[in-house]
Amino acid sequence: MILINLAIAWNWEYDGDFILGIEDECSARGLTTYRIEDHNLAETLRMLRAGELSFGAFFDRASDADERYLELQAFVDTPGVRCFNPRRMVIRAADKATMHLELITHGVNVPNTIILPPASEGRDIAPGVSDLERIGIPFVIKPANTTGGGTGVIMNATTPRQVAGARLDHPDDKYLVQERIDPMDLEGRRAWFRAYHAFGKVILCWWDDRTHQYTEVTDAEETRYDLGGLRPVMEIIRRACGLDFFSSEIAITPERKFIVVDYVNEVCDMRRKSSHENGAPDEVVSEISRLLATEVAAHAGAGKDGAGTDD
Repeated sequence: MILINLAIAWNWEYDGDFILGIEDECSARGLTTYRIEDHNLAETLRMLRAGELSFGAFFDRASDADERYLELQAFVDTPGVRCFNPRRMVIRAADKATMHLELITHGVNVPNTIILPPASEGRDIAPGVSDLERIGIPFVIKPANTTGGGTGVIMNATTPRQVAGARLDHPDDKYLVQERIDPMDLEGRRAWFRAYHAFGKVILCWWDDRTHQYTEVTDAEETRYDLGGLRPVMEIIRRACGLDFFSSEIAITPERKFIVVDYVNEVCDMRRKSSHENGAPDEVVSEISRLLATEVAAHAGAGKDGAGTDD
């Protein structure tokens, strides 16, 4: 049997640089990697079924968009395999309605929210004007699950009719009607952040919710603007969702209240800023690649086993 230290399933063309960075970091540690892509998925599954191939660790960047990759879970969600972001946990963490309640239970500040059941269930439950006034007008409407890249999100809604219409766009999904959060100003910058929890480390970035531009938070800025409170919030979210790698959006209000605005982004966009205007800072992407490779090395015994034959 061929044993590979890390298998990576991926199918988004813009992930290429990220995957290459992970492979380079693994290679530097003496670790073997294996790409699972559309062209070799069927053959990989055949080899796994036949017991000809096994993985020490698995990183899934494909099954959220293509259900054909789900069959891999039977071979990687098992004792002995380090599965980063197991599928069963991803499904739970991706549901914004579930995570809203989880974060409240864990004492995290979240926007005032009304959670509505799927329209397809036929229950005539809709917020009235008085309910919306308590949330605050304008408000945000978002589906609980169908939100990749902001899909289905309405940022400045004002009427019950908009809520009713939005729910019909994704009738099988729950919906959140949320308070709109306006961050404080920090010397001309909006106090809105995208924070990553990546394989045990918290990485902070400025993220402008209007322009979608990233800049990594420096140590000096973290001290100057007293941003250290972002880190314990991310640790709490990590305990609540259980994922190895995710990002969250956190805003700081004029009252210095840290509010988690977007709970768990379970498949982070790792395009580099040097190649894409709204990409993540290059050093952040590189650091995440290093952290992942370090986790794989730890699981493989610091890379001593490598690939080989297990009789």
